[in-house]
Amino acid sequence: MQRWRGLADIPQDWGRSVVTIGSYDGVHRGHQLIIGRAVERARELGVPSVVVTFDPHPSEVVRPGSHPPLLAPHHRRADLMAELGVDALLILPFTLDFSKLSPADFIVKVLVDKLHARAVIEGPNFRFGHKAAGNVAVLCDLGVTYDYEVEVVDLYVTGEAGGGEPFSSTLTRRLVAEGDVAGAAEILGRPHRVEGVVVRGAQRGRELGYPTANVETLPHTAIPADGVYAGWLTADGERMPAAISVGTNPQFEGTERTVEAYAIDRVGLDLYGLHVMVDFLSYVRGQQKFESIEALLEAIADDVKRSRALTKEHDA
Repeated sequence: MQRWRGLADIPQDWGRSVVTIGSYDGVHRGHQLIIGRAVERARELGVPSVVVTFDPHPSEVVRPGSHPPLLAPHHRRADLMAELGVDALLILPFTLDFSKLSPADFIVKVLVDKLHARAVIEGPNFRFGHKAAGNVAVLCDLGVTYDYEVEVVDLYVTGEAGGGEPFSSTLTRRLVAEGDVAGAAEILGRPHRVEGVVVRGAQRGRELGYPTANVETLPHTAIPADGVYAGWLTADGERMPAAISVGTNPQFEGTERTVEAYAIDRVGLDLYGLHVMVDFLSYVRGQQKFESIEALLEAIADDVKRSRALTKEHDA
């Protein structure tokens, strides 16, 4: 998959293509329907498929300080899109000037002059242009003028997550924030992932016999509610069952919120400085302060036992 950052990166001889535009944070199952249809339509027409997205998130530019927690960084979204068969990903730097483009100017500048859109695939609530003035109806009207077809895909899948609410990035963020990582996984089609570099912490886990990887998460990451989770820690391409702790470590009067993962049944791991991935499978318990270190150790042993069983059952 080709990856472009900005309109200048698009090859000058780029021909016609099928395009879909959106933030696509998380590339959840609803997004997969739209992107998958764009890939399918591109193959039907014998042209490449292109996903257009933005960095930073438009809300941060229009309303500074309102950046939503992210379900996946851009490199992760790109990998997921590549798995869906997308031919090219265009990440547009979203600036204040760019946000002021009218819907028609946006279409001409991006879809017509650069990507030569043959077809545009979107969800029913697609909005674009200055103050989100453009919608699907506007997109269709401009398609008549600029010779591209428009197809609207219903992305609103439903399931048990969120009590049956339509799947969306907003719902996924809410479930992650509530610690319902199983519900989030249903929407995403995979476990929610947090990633970053392993840094040195207080090393209390090592002193207690459970050395953890203290993950310095990427900016704006959607981090699950404080508590203990079963999941996996992936480092150097190796995926290991893990017991994961999120919180401030109240047992030792901690104040900084951290994500720490203990690789179950692994001895002598040295992960400092490595970029690792933490996948959340299941909520185990809430964050607690115990009456004694002995009680804490008993709880950790139970966390590890339960996490080992949950990950083994999932992989069976």
